[in-house]
Parts: sequence; C-alpha cells; structure tokens
Amino acid sequence: MKQDKKIFWLLVAMMIAGIVAEGVMRLIEADYSARQNEHRRKLGAVYMTLNNPFYEIIDEEIRAVVENHGDVLISRDPALSVERQIAEVKELIEGGVELIFINPVDWQEMEPALQAAYQAEVPVIAIDTSVQDDRFIACTVVSDNYEAGVQCAQHLIAHSGGGKVALLKHAGARSAVDRIRGFRDTLGKYPGFVIVDEEECLGQLELAMPAMERMLKRHPEIDIVMALNDPAALGAIAALQNAGRLDAVQVYGVDGVPETKEMIAAGHMAATAEQSPRSIGHIAAEQAYDILAGKHVEKPQITLPTHLLTRDDISADNIEEWD
Repeated sequence: MKQDKKIFWLLVAMMIAGIVAEGVMRLIEADYSARQNEHRRKLGAVYMTLNNPFYEIIDEEIRAVVENHGDVLISRDPALSVERQIAEVKELIEGGVELIFINPVDWQEMEPALQAAYQAEVPVIAIDTSVQDDRFIACTVVSDNYEAGVQCAQHLIAHSGGGKVALLKHAGARSAVDRIRGFRDTLGKYPGFVIVDEEECLGQLELAMPAMERMLKRHPEIDIVMALNDPAALGAIAALQNAGRLDAVQVYGVDGVPETKEMIAAGHMAATAEQSPRSIGHIAAEQAYDILAGKHVEKPQITLPTHLLTRDDISADNIEEWD
C-alpha cells in the first residue's frame, strides 16, 4: 500500500512538474513573440471609404510592401465621415503607428488630423487626392486628375459635335474637383456643348443612381454624362437603363474598374480615364520606407499619368485586370 502511495505521489509530482514546465515554455514563447513584435513597425492607412474597389487595390499594394518588410499595416474605413476619419487618425497615432497613409474624405477639412500627426512626429503620405494645406504632408501620390478630365472631354469632342451635359461630382475630394475642372475647361472652348445640370454623389454608385434620375427628370434631353469616377458612372448607367436612355447617352468616368470596362466593351459607356491603383499603392509604400529611413524626399508630389480607355483598348485579356 505504501509503495502504491509513493507511485501515486510521484505521478502527481511529475504531472505538476510537466504543467509548470509547459507554463514556463508558454511564457517563454509569448515573451519571444512579444520581442519579435517589438521589431515590427506599425503603419496606418485611413481611406475615405473602402466601399470602392479602387481603394481596396491601393490597400492591397501598400500591405504587400509593408508585410514584405516584416511590418504591420492597420487600415481604417471612416465611411465618408470627416469626423470619423479625423478620430481614426488620432487613434492610430495613440496606438503607436510610425507613419500614416491618408486618402482624405474632404481635402479642406483634414487639418486637425494632419496637425495631430505633425505634432506627434508621425509622417503622413496623401494618396489618390491631395489636401488643402500640404505643410503637414511628407509626400503626395496622385494621378494627373486634371488631365483625366481633359482626356474625357477630348474624346467627346472628337466624337460629337455638341450636346447637353450632366455632371456627377464630389466636391470634398480634390481629385474629383480637378477631374471635373479639366473636363469643364476643355469643353468650354466648344459652345456646342452645354452643361445643363450637376449633382453631388460622393463618388458612390448608390448615390449617383438617384442623382442621375433626378437630373433626367429635370432635363430629359441630357445626352452626355461626365462622372467623377467609375462607381458614379455605373450609377448613371443604371439610371439611364431604367429610363430607357442608355444607348442614347454618352457616359464618361475615371478609374478603369473591371465592371466599367465591361460596359465600355458592350457599348454602354463611351470611355474612362484609367488610373493605376497598384502603382499608387506601391509607390506610396516605397516612399514611406524612404521617409522612415530618413531619406530626403526629392519629389513631395508624385503625379502619375492616366490613360483613356475606349472600346478599342479593351479585350478579353485585360477586361478583368486592374492596372
């Protein structure tokens, strides 16, 4: 009996020792993991919205570069709320990020967020659209948005002698403002084209569709639509289809999303000025690591070209691709 008790207590002791050893190993592993994470930089990204595949591609490209460096990207979606975007930037700063990519909801209202980052010595890179006051920005990576509007207008002029034009806008985004301005300035030299109506839609399909419906009620003679981006153009197309006017109206956009390419290939849309979200994201991320390494930023604004896509440029090989 005594021998049985000795074996029992020996087994108990071994079990306890095993549990303790396992606990110690877990603590060591956790400490090792924590020490590993200490060497991983945290970067933040705050977009105007992720309800747009264009920004999803930009985020995907930035994340690839960041993770290839062994670091972490924390992305936020303020869903087109200026107040929420400012709060998210401040939260990222408090969370210890070393750099922030920002795609401003409103290019004129971001100063509180930018000042907070500047005071915390957290560099900020503006992507896709610039800000009003670039004193607090380390670098800006955008497309040539004014030229995108020019390209759409030039194509229209080359293929039409005139018409009644409707505009779908987003006044809060500098990129959108520049596109519409490029389009307006170019058409302004040709009196045969008359802008008869315009509405805000924040670049969102679900807002552009009812906006287009309202403009068609006011001006059923509209035969040209210039949309600030492709989601807005797709909203216009949906409204025109419902009104039985799709094939009678020339629709232009900016971005080059696969769904828009399908509309152009099918003859339901005139053209789009294609951007490269992959290039924007990759270049912005590479700039970020130059800034974090203390390198001098030679070009505080990097402007990428746009390319007009028409039916002649689209094939089965590239219709599903992002540039």
